[in-house]
Amino acid sequence: MKESKQKSRRVRNAALILLLALICVGGVELAFCRHFAPEHYQQITAPVRQGLEEAAGVCRSAYLQAARLWRSCRDYAVQTARRWAEARAERRRQAELEAAIELASQASAEPVPLSALPEIPQGSAAITDMVEKDGRQILTGGLADVVYFNQGEEPWASQPYGRDHIGGYGCGPTAMAMAVASLTDIETDPATMAQWAAEQGYWASKSGSYLSIVEGTARAYGLEAAPLEQRTPEALRDALLSGKMLVALMGPGHFTNNGHFILLRGVTLSGTVLVADPNSTDRSLCEWDPQLILDELSSNHASGGPLWTVCLPQE
Repeated sequence: MKESKQKSRRVRNAALILLLALICVGGVELAFCRHFAPEHYQQITAPVRQGLEEAAGVCRSAYLQAARLWRSCRDYAVQTARRWAEARAERRRQAELEAAIELASQASAEPVPLSALPEIPQGSAAITDMVEKDGRQILTGGLADVVYFNQGEEPWASQPYGRDHIGGYGCGPTAMAMAVASLTDIETDPATMAQWAAEQGYWASKSGSYLSIVEGTARAYGLEAAPLEQRTPEALRDALLSGKMLVALMGPGHFTNNGHFILLRGVTLSGTVLVADPNSTDRSLCEWDPQLILDELSSNHASGGPLWTVCLPQE
């Protein structure tokens, strides 16, 4: 058995040596032929060159096909990603539109008649008043004075909000302009805020504003906004007494027949609430039962609504 393996190994080694010798001899002959008989060399090597050229052509063709396939896959991936992004944007837009159905209400038409307002308490003028300071209207009372803008009065009423106008649809940017102007040193007004809000995508055509305008505006102007989760008269008073303002989206009732943004700006010693209504100076000079405010909040809970606290960042 051992002798058989050794014999097999000797045969294999001999064959390898013979093959190597043939290769060497063939190489020498080809080199000699190339130098002394180039025409004969060309004839001998022509099939090899042709095979190599064909192989190179096949490789080149395969490479080009692979490149085209890769580009096609890349283009398909880009188009698919774009379609997915557009689909997500469309779903988000549809969700916002659905959330804005109730906001069609923000087409504020005329203020609710004064006959529908609660009776203004005796001596309320000592609690809150409207004064002019540095060319701006200021609501007094509460812990701090509030800059007041009325969307239904010029020069704001006829100014654009997207393709609508502030007088009919701009309670959102007007309320946020009051909050920003009162809590910060930033100079703003309903027209400036409406233009900015429309550019940021907060304007809802023929509907007013998406509810995301509250937190989005606060964030952009260096304020903090958060939903007021506990909606009780005590929680509302505590937030106001801590120096915060509240943005409220009101439903049908004393403030609107549909939907309307207002500011809650202070609380009196008797526990009533002071407001800044972008569409009524008279309602802004009333005292309001906090439970009435809570009862008339909109049922729209999109983007943390219908009640948010707004304040300077807490240190």
